[in-house]
Amino acid sequence: MKSFGLLVTGVGGQGIILASDIASEAAMAGGHDVKKTDTIGMAQRGGSVLSHVRIAEKVRSPLIKEGEADLLLAFEKLEAARWANHLRPDAVAIINRYAQPPLAVNLGDEQYPTDDEITALLKKRTGKVCFVDGTARARQIGDVRTLNMFMLGCASCFMPIKVKDWQDTISQRVPARFLDLNLAAFAAGRKEMRDARLG
Repeated sequence: MKSFGLLVTGVGGQGIILASDIASEAAMAGGHDVKKTDTIGMAQRGGSVLSHVRIAEKVRSPLIKEGEADLLLAFEKLEAARWANHLRPDAVAIINRYAQPPLAVNLGDEQYPTDDEITALLKKRTGKVCFVDGTARARQIGDVRTLNMFMLGCASCFMPIKVKDWQDTISQRVPARFLDLNLAAFAAGRKEMRDARLG
């Protein structure tokens, strides 16, 4: 297979590292070579979090260069805009409709971009842009903490990983008492993408 680059981004507390760990392990379960690296920063205070995941027959470096990401999975809208330049032409961008304004916005020094502004920025890189109400859907499923599984369900529709490998990996990483809820969130994310129109 050709190399596949996944960027997972958002803010601290959204389960981004677990999501990228599961994506990496599911890819390995499918026989792929995987390299991953995380940038956590001030994650515990709601700061920016980013994971690079590269999948191929042989991966030499985990870092995804500008213009080489196949999929951007953004748990927070501003973080999607921040990493738009990493998308290759015809990549897929899936963005959760959730905003956590940074300090500069809260102090009035800067303005948080509108959905239209974020979309315009992403569409300079790719025509395949999809906003999802991930946080609201996770609450409907029963626990907002399943957001990461919902977003992985969305991502799984575009990645070279079998559904069973995703499900098996989630089963191994999630405590048994929360497993059904998390698998339901994953399935809901997959359905969301089947029903969505990218553009």
